[in-house]
Amino acid sequence: MPGVAIIGSQWGDEGKGKATDLLGGRIDYVVKFNGGNNAGHTVVIGDEKYALHLLPSGILTPGVTPVIGNGVVVDLGVLFEELDHLEERGLDTSKLRVSGNAHVIPEYNRALDQVTERFLGKRRIGTTGRGIGPTYADKMTRVGIRIQDLFDENILRQKVEGALGPKNEMLVKTYNRRAFSVDEITDNLLQYSERLAPMVGDTALELHEALGRGETVVFEAGQATMLDIDHGTYPYVTSSSATAGGVATGSGVSPRQIDRIVGIQKAYITRVGSGPFPTELDDEFGDKLRERGGEFGTTTGRPRRTGWFDSVVARYSSRINGFTDIVMTKLDVLSTFETIPVCVAYDVDGTRFDEMPMSQSDFHHAKPIYEEFPGWTEDISGVSDFSDLPKNAQDYVKAIEELSGARISAIGTGPARDHIIELHNLLGD
Repeated sequence: MPGVAIIGSQWGDEGKGKATDLLGGRIDYVVKFNGGNNAGHTVVIGDEKYALHLLPSGILTPGVTPVIGNGVVVDLGVLFEELDHLEERGLDTSKLRVSGNAHVIPEYNRALDQVTERFLGKRRIGTTGRGIGPTYADKMTRVGIRIQDLFDENILRQKVEGALGPKNEMLVKTYNRRAFSVDEITDNLLQYSERLAPMVGDTALELHEALGRGETVVFEAGQATMLDIDHGTYPYVTSSSATAGGVATGSGVSPRQIDRIVGIQKAYITRVGSGPFPTELDDEFGDKLRERGGEFGTTTGRPRRTGWFDSVVARYSSRINGFTDIVMTKLDVLSTFETIPVCVAYDVDGTRFDEMPMSQSDFHHAKPIYEEFPGWTEDISGVSDFSDLPKNAQDYVKAIEELSGARISAIGTGPARDHIIELHNLLGD
């Protein structure tokens, strides 16, 4: 059985949990390999809705071992708040595994994230202010604090002391905020160590052994390709590797152990935060997509920016990630639109771009070139067979598949787990 990577192909919020749900009982492990609690999944099971921010969506599936990999940054308060919330609703969370090499988000990084974003004013990135970026920065400058450090108080105190000096200088002298003490930060982190200890281990080794036994391991990305630190719309990106390339570094498995790479894309497109967005709709059509699609952030509640499907972005994502399959979500949201424009290329100062412009400046000035497709009026919510879709909806899916550069293997037709059309087996035909 394979290792399967599930990757957002747009700017996030595509419904990656839908693909995980589709695999259902065929999964043994679900791994979150990047990001933190700055993004979320909404999963609907029957009449119950679950909003996950830090935990992988596999924690909702009985028998699955959920894993927080070394590439994740962990807010321990959020971790245990989510676990408590799920346990209160009767779910078993005892199988959760956490990499000892994952970094923790200390309180001073949340403070720095928030004041820095406010200081930037009109130049702000649009972060969630949860300390994600500063914690990844600490990781790269080698002053970060890892999960394993919580089990050696002397080491933890030394690391906090080494990191805190420059942080306090910045908070006090630049931003006129209060300083943190070493004891305050250390004691705050140590309070979690006893409860955390049974969950922590060498998850890279565990995953390697699971794959060696022929078990199915799903690697679930936080954020998405266009927010990737290297391949996204920099600087309006997240601070981690959200593409297929991040699977290996963020989990510790070999790239050779990844057999399927599944891209998730909405039938339209959304974005949260600042940055260029060529097909953005600041009109009644954008409002209609937002309302019909429930486009409000799982983690922040912020209204998402909405736009028509962008096939330039889709082709770029297919190329960067090497998608073997695509899951299209929220096709039902497009019902009742008379016509549905699709961006097939960009116009940049009179020059046509069929592929992603190389420079940030060109992308910022890109204007969409649209091809229009006839819409449909029928309610397709919950349709589970492709032949039951209206012909115009079928034609739209086939056109998007051709424009995207990879086969569409499943189509989401509503928020529930069983609101999906499966065209091909995501584990390989």
